[in-house]
Amino acid sequence: MNPWILTIIGTIMPVLELRWGIPYAILNGINPLNAFLICVILNILIIPIIFFFLDYINKYLMRIKTWNRFFTYYLNKKIDKVKRKYEVLGFFVLFLFVAIPFPGTGAYTGVLLAWFFKLDRKKSIVTIALGVLAAGIITTMLTIFGISFFKLF
Repeated sequence: MNPWILTIIGTIMPVLELRWGIPYAILNGINPLNAFLICVILNILIIPIIFFFLDYINKYLMRIKTWNRFFTYYLNKKIDKVKRKYEVLGFFVLFLFVAIPFPGTGAYTGVLLAWFFKLDRKKSIVTIALGVLAAGIITTMLTIFGISFFKLF
């Protein structure tokens, strides 16, 4: 399959996001700058879509027992991790949470936390977008460094 298609699909999927998309793209011959740009732009574009989903569609899905159990479990797990830190540092914690390129800390979870805490929507979108940008830079640099390192051997 075309590496661009898989990069795009992986980048817009929860958990994978650009943390998977950028390395996959670069390892499959896509120019690092192009990989960075497409993955960051796609990851930022999903932010308002996730807010829309949580605002309008999720309330209907919560009527489904399996979805309700999964969503509540996932939400409580993520909330517990950041609740104490958020109370002290606010939007900076949201930025760091999205910017750190670990699985489960990207735009999807950032939007979920902002939605749950009822944070200002515009500030949240900007904060999450900046976190995505930072994660994209970190992921791209780590990927390029990793490839260069392994080419030495």
